[in-house]
Amino acid sequence: MNDIHIRRHEVMLLPESARVIIRPSIPGNEQRIITVIGRALALSEEEAVRDLESVRREFDARHFDLEERWLENFEKVLPHVFSQRPLSLARRLLIGALFSGEYALESAALFNPSMVPHPDQDGVGEGCLRFVMSLRATGEGHISSIEFRTGVLEAKGPIGMDPVSRFVSMPNIVPNPGYRKRLFAIKLHEMGFDNGYAEAILAALPEEFPRSDLKKGIDRARRETLPAPQDLLRTINCIQWLADSNYELQFPPELSMSERIIFPVSPNESNGIEDARFVRFVEDGGEVLYYATYTAYDGRSTLPQLIETKDFLRFRMLTLSGAGVKNKGMALFPRRIGGRYAMLARQDDENLFIMFSDNPHYWSDPVLLMRPAETWESVKVGNCGSPIETDAGWLVITHGVGPMRKYCIGAALLDLQDPTKVLARLREPLLASEGTEREGYVPNVVYSCGSLLHRGELILPYAMSDKATAIARLPLDELLRAMGA
Repeated sequence: MNDIHIRRHEVMLLPESARVIIRPSIPGNEQRIITVIGRALALSEEEAVRDLESVRREFDARHFDLEERWLENFEKVLPHVFSQRPLSLARRLLIGALFSGEYALESAALFNPSMVPHPDQDGVGEGCLRFVMSLRATGEGHISSIEFRTGVLEAKGPIGMDPVSRFVSMPNIVPNPGYRKRLFAIKLHEMGFDNGYAEAILAALPEEFPRSDLKKGIDRARRETLPAPQDLLRTINCIQWLADSNYELQFPPELSMSERIIFPVSPNESNGIEDARFVRFVEDGGEVLYYATYTAYDGRSTLPQLIETKDFLRFRMLTLSGAGVKNKGMALFPRRIGGRYAMLARQDDENLFIMFSDNPHYWSDPVLLMRPAETWESVKVGNCGSPIETDAGWLVITHGVGPMRKYCIGAALLDLQDPTKVLARLREPLLASEGTEREGYVPNVVYSCGSLLHRGELILPYAMSDKATAIARLPLDELLRAMGA
């Protein structure tokens, strides 16, 4: 193995089944919905209040927002309520509870971490760094979401993790998000819907427009084309799908970071938000924005997407466009290079590529960067998060898949001015699973979605066999020497 002093930290993040959210639990059969509602309507008011209080006593201590979620789920089945009489709050809440259920976000796994500096460094001691760690949480049905943890890297070595709340809360979906017409049109073109109907709907919209204006344009197109032809209906469905896939989330500021959960919202991510790679991006003018690439999974296909946030309270979830947007593992460089954005990617599920763009939402023309070279990475090679800038070059933490589908973590160094040039590369794994790290949902895997540098050390959070998360640290100079840099 490499002559690098790697220290596995005592910090261990294990999945916790007690952290639960409330999700709709609505049968697909309309008659069953009506039957359940009928049983609730048949209760006397006293019985409805009694039964509601019983459910509330059992679940109230497990959630911040119990009644809010029940009322949301009541609204989802309201069209099936056949009573013409006004329903009391207690009965609406009870019906909502009948169509609700708890979901344990991380009951199966808490893994694939990325780590970035926290946007708020106030009160942090000299030489210390407060960080945000994102994690992929997976529960029943293998549905993945994004959770967060925070902590402080102390000046002399220890890693202090902040306490984790018992509660988890989903954000509010911003009701009238904004869109950019140019990006909207590009994506419609890629999907094969750049026809006259789409042009007519978008033509009346400004370059930046809210969802409400898009709805007006769709309604106008329906009115002006009666009866609506199938091509128009298909175009409208595609536009609405695209609008649903680009949405905004807002958390209340009083929620701690560990209480915030990004759970799938749009149809294209209905089965999971996977492997978010967060990066602190600094624009040429000094503006700081946090980006994350992630994989949206709908149960059949995967699609790379993008997250934007400034404060980890408000998030924009966005589709990406361009011929280079495919497969998994896109990772954005933390600044522009030569005035252009740069992105690592793996278009062919085997090799590592690099792309450049004038727009962080559009990617094409991938250039081959690295092929598998050693036996431990001979099946495929990819990245373990965004490149890290050092004086010696761009440090890319990689992963390689070898015999017996064993995943190891490696490293490579790219030229600062021209990152298409690979300056150095580890011949042997930097990190491989050992002992109990080999056991989990997917055995023999170590994997990361993002590291950071702190006082001359690489802080490397990593997942163990797709189950739990640990942290390793190692001297940067030793890693560079091992690569021959």
